[in-house]
Amino acid sequence: MAYDAGTAQRVREYFNDHPHAHEKKMFGGVGFMLSGNMCVGVLEDGIVVRVGPPNYQQALQEPFAREFDFTGRPMKGWVVVTSEGLAEDVDLHTWIARGEAFAGALEPK
Repeated sequence: MAYDAGTAQRVREYFNDHPHAHEKKMFGGVGFMLSGNMCVGVLEDGIVVRVGPPNYQQALQEPFAREFDFTGRPMKGWVVVTSEGLAEDVDLHTWIARGEAFAGALEPK
């Protein structure tokens, strides 16, 4: 599964000065980790965001968000945001911040 290099670069720039963020190739895409916890990933032309179970249903109500069904059944706490929902940097940054808030609250790995 390929990923959009332009979207990956935009996410990379968001985390550029974050001291606990690092990038990792995974599942044919690229993931961005905070203290060892997955926060957001770039797959195909969209992103996968770890919003967490408490925020899952609300996130699914957002335009251009859908369930993340990577294994044949939806992964609770994760949503896919299609490229249409990422056209403006403010939209991308809002989604990344949601993933950052959840992953940043987890114990470091």
